[in-house]
Amino acid sequence: MSEFDYDLIIIGAGVGGHGAALHAVKCGLKTAIIEAKDMGGTCVNRGCIPSKALLAASGRVRELRDSHHLASLGIQLGAVNFDRTTISDHANNLVGKIRADLTNSLKRLKVDTLQGWGKVVDTHKVSVIGDSGEKVYTAKDIMLCPGSIPFVPPGIEIDHKTVFTSDEAVRLETLPQWLAIIGSGYIGLEFSDIYTALGCEVTMIEALDNLMPGFDPEISKIAERVLIKPRDIETYVGVIAKSVKPGNPVTIELADMKTKETIEVLEVDACLVATGRIPATKNLGIESVGVQLDKRGYIPVNDKMQVLKEGQPIPHLWAVGDATGKMMLAHAASGQGVIAVENICGREKTIDYRCIPAAAFTHPEISYVGLTEPQAEALGKEEGFSVTSVKTYFKGNSKALAEGETEGLAKVVYRPDTGEVLGVHIIGIHASDLIQEAANAIAKRQKVQDLAFYIHTHPTLSEVLDEAYKRAEVSPQEAEPAIKPKRGKKVG
Repeated sequence: MSEFDYDLIIIGAGVGGHGAALHAVKCGLKTAIIEAKDMGGTCVNRGCIPSKALLAASGRVRELRDSHHLASLGIQLGAVNFDRTTISDHANNLVGKIRADLTNSLKRLKVDTLQGWGKVVDTHKVSVIGDSGEKVYTAKDIMLCPGSIPFVPPGIEIDHKTVFTSDEAVRLETLPQWLAIIGSGYIGLEFSDIYTALGCEVTMIEALDNLMPGFDPEISKIAERVLIKPRDIETYVGVIAKSVKPGNPVTIELADMKTKETIEVLEVDACLVATGRIPATKNLGIESVGVQLDKRGYIPVNDKMQVLKEGQPIPHLWAVGDATGKMMLAHAASGQGVIAVENICGREKTIDYRCIPAAAFTHPEISYVGLTEPQAEALGKEEGFSVTSVKTYFKGNSKALAEGETEGLAKVVYRPDTGEVLGVHIIGIHASDLIQEAANAIAKRQKVQDLAFYIHTHPTLSEVLDEAYKRAEVSPQEAEPAIKPKRGKKVG
């Protein structure tokens, strides 16, 4: 008999914790998962799943109201109407289904679900505080998957009705005539897509000097032209929301980012605060084993997902997901969970962040993997190699032409000396699906001259990447890199 109640206890049943639990059972570990709220965490309940349901429904409305595009295909429609409540129900029902599926999958695999707040007591002990009091469980290994919460900057008051975060926005309880969105990252961008498709006017406020600062600069420029300028969206850049007060109307005091001097006061019907997310790492008890969070509140880990104390791994303590601050993406969390379990089982593995793709599910979509061109150039300067890029356009793709969806491009960033692909960035129809091919290529550190010989189905959108690989030029004298690319290096 084991001296522990479980081989592995996981604190947090989001996508990262759930993925780790499934893999742990597959590997023969007796596993329990602790959850204080809803199975599925942010992704299923307040993030990826409901927002994509809203994007799907609102995207259909936008498409059916684009009479010019439909006419070019020989289609004519009358008035297109929608029901906000039914769209909201579509998102909520999907959340319920997927949450139930996750719960049932754990039951089927005999993973014990412990309802309550989980805290580390020491290296092998976890306490669970629930409705019936506190109970302590033991485990050989403990994994922390607490996730993240929306970040609300100082000066912004949230009432969850007129001023709210994405947690409330996914419920689509109202359609304000004039909505301010603070932040132009992927969350702000996706919700601007939803709200404008459903008839709202949007003001987007970005503190940095350029919209969509997280994307490759060339992609950001195209996205601004395609996703912002043609729509009912006005923008402010280099401007902060110095104060936001809920009410009817909502009052927003705008200030210059550099001087902090007030430049304008807006009165709008509602305000969505989309200024990123912060780790939910309070009250986890990790100080009991001597762990100190970093200055931003993240749990320090290495690429094996071991929790670090003064730079050294703590045996049998692991962390994955948003709380590690590496890549705040649901699929990254799931991948980290699998890596952690592999290391628990003695099969040494490290995670490679460069090959993890990301996407914004706007219309058209944006996706990317690896380094932006500026990031690649910085790495090249550091390690002594040059960087170049090649672009192909959807307007030259047969399938995109057939669909009448020709906006967008694919950009491949690579090394001309070796041909190694460093990053790929796509904006266009089904960009989120196309990026996986590039992610797999980067995972294998493949070269454009090899990728150029892969045969793609014709006519398909995947030929946008095929054409890019074929256009890439590589120096005749191939050489090994002076310094091998660093696997697992954090990007961005």
